[in-house]
Amino acid sequence: MLVLGSKYNFTELELIRLNKQLNSPISNIPVYMRPDKDVIDEIKTYLASGESKVIVLNLRQAPSNALIKFLTHIELQGIKYYTFDHFMEKILHKCFVPDNDLDHLSFLEEVSHFSKFQYLQKRIFDITAILTLFIFTWPVLLFAAYRVKKESPGPVFFRQSRIGLNGKPFMCAKFRSMHVNSHFDPYTQKNDTRIFPFGNFMRKTRIDELPQMWNVLVGEMHFIGPRAEWDILVQGYEKAIPYYSERHIVCPGITGWAQVHYPYGQNEEDTRQKLMYDLYYIKHWNLIVEFQTVWKTIEVVLGRKGL
Repeated sequence: MLVLGSKYNFTELELIRLNKQLNSPISNIPVYMRPDKDVIDEIKTYLASGESKVIVLNLRQAPSNALIKFLTHIELQGIKYYTFDHFMEKILHKCFVPDNDLDHLSFLEEVSHFSKFQYLQKRIFDITAILTLFIFTWPVLLFAAYRVKKESPGPVFFRQSRIGLNGKPFMCAKFRSMHVNSHFDPYTQKNDTRIFPFGNFMRKTRIDELPQMWNVLVGEMHFIGPRAEWDILVQGYEKAIPYYSERHIVCPGITGWAQVHYPYGQNEEDTRQKLMYDLYYIKHWNLIVEFQTVWKTIEVVLGRKGL
């Protein structure tokens, strides 16, 4: 695959996925402030090597007329090229989020609230999924409550204000996985001493999320949706990340498209990456995507990846 330009830097995880999916090494040709002839000659050299027949336009500015003419010409010869936004959605299954809110203003056109019919489908799916999950997990709920009490004195549940539909806060319930009165830090680290042993196991297997079944039943959450984030963190994210509040046009979920495609985040860049997956989920929602997310969640839980 040949990438023209450097508007977006692929993550290490994306490079691994692309190499596996396209079965081709990834090459890059810089374009910014370079003569069209130099860029076109370099593309010709690359194509002559027979490495790949896919070109991605990762450009910070609109391509020149000469470059457009050349790309149109080679397309007739079987060379496929993608605009970067199209490539992100079709191949990586995420929506590109620009670095600033003055760039790419058409970005929001197809990201909207679920229709009444979509919401009805979601609600039926939610109730069916939660009741089924409860039937299979009620012994786990009882055992988890027992182990939390045994390993760490204090309440079984941890309740915290999270941001839900249309930016409205609600109280989200989880099994407590940290010792009571642990020092404040919004992100957990590897081998975090605040987390007791069974709490660590619950986090990796998502057992700590099971009490949120109640939030789903009362309509505060979906079974699948963007992660319900702490209101204090959301305030910072909305200031730092353009379009972040768009994820709140749907209810948050116990699991979600972002959670099963990207590891646990520890900074704003990780949050921006997850936002791209959240917006793809909202934009392209259908029951197939819903069941794909369920299947990937099962893989994550069984693999104890704790994404």
